[in-house]
Amino acid sequence: MMRYAPFAGVALATLIFALAAMIWSTWMLIPFGLFAALTLLGVHDVRQPDHSILRNYPVLGHMRFLFEGIRPEIRQYLIESDQDEEPFSRDARSLVYQRAKGQEDKRPFGTRMRVYDAGYAWVTHSVVPKHIEDTDFRVRIGGPDCQQPYDASLYNISAMSFGSLSANAIEALNTGARLGGFAHDTGEGSVSRYHRAGGGDLIYQVASGYFGCRAADGNFDPDKFRETASLPQIRMIELKLSQGAKPGHGGMLPASKITPEIAEARGIPMGQDCVSPAAHPAFSTPIEMMQFIGQLRDLSGGKPVGFKLCIGHRREFMCMVKAMLETGIVPDFIVVDGTEGGTGAAPVEFSNHMGMPMTEGLTFVHNTLRGAGLRTSVRVGAAGKIVSAFDIARALALGADWCNSARGFMFAIGCIQAQACHTNHCPVGVATQDPVRQRALDVGSKSKRVARFHDNTLKALGEMTGAAGLDHPGDFMPQHLMVRLGDKEMAEGSEAYPYLPEGFLLNTQEDIGADYRKRWARANAQSFAPPPV
Repeated sequence: MMRYAPFAGVALATLIFALAAMIWSTWMLIPFGLFAALTLLGVHDVRQPDHSILRNYPVLGHMRFLFEGIRPEIRQYLIESDQDEEPFSRDARSLVYQRAKGQEDKRPFGTRMRVYDAGYAWVTHSVVPKHIEDTDFRVRIGGPDCQQPYDASLYNISAMSFGSLSANAIEALNTGARLGGFAHDTGEGSVSRYHRAGGGDLIYQVASGYFGCRAADGNFDPDKFRETASLPQIRMIELKLSQGAKPGHGGMLPASKITPEIAEARGIPMGQDCVSPAAHPAFSTPIEMMQFIGQLRDLSGGKPVGFKLCIGHRREFMCMVKAMLETGIVPDFIVVDGTEGGTGAAPVEFSNHMGMPMTEGLTFVHNTLRGAGLRTSVRVGAAGKIVSAFDIARALALGADWCNSARGFMFAIGCIQAQACHTNHCPVGVATQDPVRQRALDVGSKSKRVARFHDNTLKALGEMTGAAGLDHPGDFMPQHLMVRLGDKEMAEGSEAYPYLPEGFLLNTQEDIGADYRKRWARANAQSFAPPPV
């Protein structure tokens, strides 16, 4: 019965202080009130049916829930090492904070990384390094059918919607993008007044909910799309098929969470649940998808149009590529998101076990486009835990033309990785709609940090590029990358992630890429459905 001792103790203390208040002093009413409240809590614990711990350990059992509630903070501040990725290591976060604040980002006494453990990777350097003065690295996005190509930075803000992020966070990110001369992806929540207030370049994301271009029945509205896409701030259009955090998963925004500002941005009514289906209603086959991309390009006045996805069934991506060849409609860009992406709240099973990691997805997309003879026509972006110059260099070496980051820029505006994004209780005002909480995020100060983080990261990329003896980060190739396979084994990137020959999927005589060729044979431009076995 010792488990009831704390409950009995507070009940006894209540009685003692009640008597003391009557006999000695009314000041005793203060501890009496405290212990009386704990006694009532204990009575409630014994009677409630939901928590076995509280029924068996009244009053005391609440300590368990208290420590469980602050467990992430205890781990982050007291237990985890600088290298533990939960999901970003302290080292990675500190690097972003330092570069965003313009503080010293150098470190003495050598690396802390285990350089002989499997998975460690590094860039090879040259004995004749180069000095690169201009680190405003750009890549032109826009194929032959694009009338308004865009010279994008090699590092941009990945998709995060207004609604998932606060108004102040969106405005700080977009203002920072304007100050630094790079792009900001709107996320699927469309263009809000806070995007427009920042004045920075936008990538307008069109997802299955068609926010910003949505008809009353939830389907795509061409006229509304034309109106939104015509905004001068919008430089590219991104059709979202899936995202790394929850590939293949739709969503619903409950009516209770829809504010007038969210309704305005998304073009949805107040007082009704808003559903984003898992699949796009506007198309159902690969050819229809390419035709839809062509329609978006025409309606936008010839701005670059592409799509974003996390690779799932590899054959389905090959279906899209075959549809490009058959229709002659080729997207201007493709963004490959990895399953390690994670700003969107998602079921644990989806976060942990759905979708392909960025490295493998990027390699597959790059080589499939090479095999189909389309790689020179399509720019490829990469997203998935890219916060350092090495992360960018590695993605470029594996086939990307540019990189996006969401959580890296969240850190730049003050995110502390509290992992409370979905609770509306973000302690720093980044991922909340609580006006009091988001007031802590000062747009003027944080926007400068966004621009500074971007600038310092590209300067570091320029230093790495020069150290490798290259003139531009786009010159990184797999052979500039080394990967540790085991204690005494390492492999060149060209062995671990080789570039397959141009046109090998179209050349029936090629005896290379057997796994690719097998899937290519099963892919069909007319349908995403698998062929009969």
